[in-house]
Amino acid sequence: MSDEIKHECGLAFIRLRKPFSYYQQQYGTVMWGLNKLYLLMEKQHNRGQDGAGVAAVKLNTEPGYPFLHRIRSAHSQPIAEIFSQINQEVQEFQKYQPDITNHPGLMKGHINFLGELLLGHLRYGTQGRNNVEFCHPFIKRHTIPARNLALAGNFNLVNTDELFALVNIDPGEFQKQSDLAAMMEVINHFVVMADEDSPGELDVVRVLKKSMSLFDGGFTVGGLLGNGDSFVFRDAHGIRPAYYYISDEVIVAASERSAIRTVFNVGENEVKELMPGCGVIVKCDGSYNVEQLIPAKERRACSFERIYFSRGSDEKIYMERSNLGYNLSAQVLEAVQHDTKNTIVSFIPNTAEVAFYGLVKGMTDYLNRVKLERILSWGSDITEEKLSEMINRKIRVEKVAIKDVKMRTFITEDVSRNEMVQHVYDITYGTVKKGVDTLVVIDDSIVRGTTLKQSIVRMLARLEPKKIIIVSSAPQIRYPDCYGIDMSKLGDFIAFRAAIELVKDRGKDHCLQELLLKCKELQRSGLLHTENVVQQLYRMFNLEEISDKIAELVTPKGLKIPIQVIFQTIESLHEACPTNTGDWYFTGNYPTPGGNRVVNKAFINYMEGKNVRGY
Repeated sequence: MSDEIKHECGLAFIRLRKPFSYYQQQYGTVMWGLNKLYLLMEKQHNRGQDGAGVAAVKLNTEPGYPFLHRIRSAHSQPIAEIFSQINQEVQEFQKYQPDITNHPGLMKGHINFLGELLLGHLRYGTQGRNNVEFCHPFIKRHTIPARNLALAGNFNLVNTDELFALVNIDPGEFQKQSDLAAMMEVINHFVVMADEDSPGELDVVRVLKKSMSLFDGGFTVGGLLGNGDSFVFRDAHGIRPAYYYISDEVIVAASERSAIRTVFNVGENEVKELMPGCGVIVKCDGSYNVEQLIPAKERRACSFERIYFSRGSDEKIYMERSNLGYNLSAQVLEAVQHDTKNTIVSFIPNTAEVAFYGLVKGMTDYLNRVKLERILSWGSDITEEKLSEMINRKIRVEKVAIKDVKMRTFITEDVSRNEMVQHVYDITYGTVKKGVDTLVVIDDSIVRGTTLKQSIVRMLARLEPKKIIIVSSAPQIRYPDCYGIDMSKLGDFIAFRAAIELVKDRGKDHCLQELLLKCKELQRSGLLHTENVVQQLYRMFNLEEISDKIAELVTPKGLKIPIQVIFQTIESLHEACPTNTGDWYFTGNYPTPGGNRVVNKAFINYMEGKNVRGY
C-alpha cells in the first residue's frame, strides 16, 4: 500500500497442556512454549510495529508467590526487545546454577515468564499515543487469584463512554484514550460478580456472554485469569480474524492461520477458524470448549484482511489476491484499447505483487485467445515466420517502480519536504518506449492519494510513457473504519475529496449544508447511529465520475501525460474474496450501529473544519 495506514493488531495465545518436564523430554527445552510464542508473534509482525507485550500466568504456585507477569515494549524492535529481556533473566540465573535449564521445576520457580498460559500482542496504535502504557496486554491485579486478569486484542470499540458508565467508572485521561481499558473494566466487573456468587467456581462462559453483548465494534480478544482459566473470543460479525489449533500438547490461537501453520508445522485443515460470536474457553485443568457466546450475526469479515493486511503466505489469501488482479484485466484491456503490444504492466512494490501476477494472467489469457483465433483464421496460409511472431507475443512486464529504504523527511520546509517525498520511490530507466508505451501500474488500494501524487506519478512520468494507468485492487475507499483500522477522518480519503470537488464543480455546495443539517438533527435527537447520511453524497455521482476526478487530483501540476485511475468494483471484490464480505470502507454499509455514528460524526467534523477522529 503506497499510502501507509495504521491498522489491525496481532494476537498470540498459547496454553500448554503438559507439564514443563514433558517439553524438556520431548523437545529438549523447557522454554518450548515461550519459543513458540516468540515465533507466533514474529510471524505476525506485519500486524503491529508500534509496540508489543507478553503476559504469563503460572499454574499451582505456592501461596504468596507471584503467578501473573507482564512485559511490554514500545522499542523500535519490540518483539526482539521483550524476548531479549526474558532470555537475559535465564542467563542471569545460569550464572548461579549453570544447569538450571535441565530442571523444569527450578526454571518455573525462578523465570517470571515461564508460565503455562501465555498471551502475546502486537500493537498498531489506532487510539492513544505510541508509548508503552498503551501496549497490550492490560492487567488487573487482586488478592483473590480468580480476579486477576490479563487482556489483549485486535479491535476497536465505538461505545466506550457507555461502557464506562455501565460499570460506574469515571474514566481518567489515560482510560479515555483506550477502548481496551473500557473492555477490561466491563469484563472485570462481571468476573468479580461471578466470583462473589460462586467463590472458587468461576463461570467464564457466563462472564463472557454478559460482557460481549455490550460491546459495539469488531474484536478478537484473548484473556488470562489468575485462577488458570483463559479464553479467546470473536465479535458476532466476525469482523476481526481469529484462528485456533488444538492438540494434546497445546491450545493455540492467533490472528492469522498461516502463522499457526508455520510455527506448529500443521496442515490447513488442522487450524480452525473461530466462528463469529464464538469463544475458545480453556479451564485451569487444560480442558476446553468452543462455545457460542453470543448469537452470530451476518458475517462481515474484514475484506482488507484479504486485500492487504494478512500475510500472503496463506494459500487462500494468495489465490484471492491473485483473483483481485485477474478480475481487473478486462477493465485494463479496455483502457489500453487492447493494444497489448504497446503496454507495459508493473506494480507498486511490494504488497501489490500478487495482484499484479493475477492481472498479468488475466491479460495473458486474453492474448492467448486472440492468438488462437488468429492462427485458426489463417487456415492453410501459415508460414514459420508468421507462426513464430504470433506465438512469441507476450504481455510485457517490467519492474518499473522500486521502493527505496524508508526515508526520514527531516526537513520541515514544505518545498524541501515535497522534494524529499518524491524520492521514496525510484524507477527503472530504459523500460518504456517514450511516447509510445502505455504504463499500467497496480497498487493494492488508494487511500489518501498523497504518495501517488507526490512521488509515484512524478517518478513514473520521468519515463515519458504515452499514458499512465494506476490500477487499484481495492474499490474506492469512501468511508471511515471504526473496527480496528486507523481510518476515521473523511478528509483523508481521496475518493471523498473527489466527491466534494465534483459538488463544487457543479455548483451544488448547498447539498453539503443540507447533509450537515441532517447529521446535526440526528445528533440532537440521539439518532446519529440510525443511518449513514454520507452515502447520499456519493449517490450524486457514478463510479467513473469519481475515478476521473481522483485521476485529476493525483496528477501533479503541469504534467502533460494523461493519467487514468481504475478501481476494483464491489461485485468483483466479493467474487474474489467470497468469505470476507466486510466492505463498509467502500459501500458505507456498516455491520453495527456504531459505524453510522462514526461516519456521520466524521462528516460533521469535516464540515466544521475539525481535524479530529470520528470516534
